[in-house]
Amino acid sequence: MNILSHILQNKIVAIIRGVDPKNVSLIIQALLEGGIKTAEITLNSENAFELISELSEKLGDKVLIGAGTVLDAQSGELAIAHGARFIVSPSLNIELIRLVKQKKIVSIPGAFTATEIVTAYNAGADIVKVFPALSAQYIKDLRGPLFHIPLMPTGGINIHNIHEFRKAGAAAFGIGSSLVDARQQITGDSLGQLKERARQFVMAVNNNPGQQEN
Repeated sequence: MNILSHILQNKIVAIIRGVDPKNVSLIIQALLEGGIKTAEITLNSENAFELISELSEKLGDKVLIGAGTVLDAQSGELAIAHGARFIVSPSLNIELIRLVKQKKIVSIPGAFTATEIVTAYNAGADIVKVFPALSAQYIKDLRGPLFHIPLMPTGGINIHNIHEFRKAGAAAFGIGSSLVDARQQITGDSLGQLKERARQFVMAVNNNPGQQEN
């Protein structure tokens, strides 16, 4: 499987942060049933490396598991050793990008300004995470001169504004608490609601960006 193509085709990367480890598998199953096939386990979550290893082995190509909130090359190397298939960072770290590419893993570093985005891409980033994503207009403005760089806005993306970010030219979306709320108690009902939220997000990004949803 081509990991980069998978991410760009499916567009949504679910961010799993601070979730009780015993619930992560249930959450990812609900996301999958709703149509979301890519998830990152943030390294500031409990038992993050163990979760990445277990989920990657269990799910294979059904759901791609990556590591998020990776702040340095050492953490990136550990995550890759535990089976992470892509590495996401909140910031720009050239050493980390180079390490990830040497390991032939998809690199998604964080950046904000045009200069940072170009620097990340020139260093080997496959997709650049625009964080924080202040507005769809900001993504549209960046896409003018940086049309050749796939951008993944993250932070503040929700079901009400994702359509505008899609129209602005975003290539993918990192979606956190508006999709997976770590504070929510896990029950059959909450998992059903999560599955429905996932389905709505998938529908929103797959709709023609020139049309409005009903």
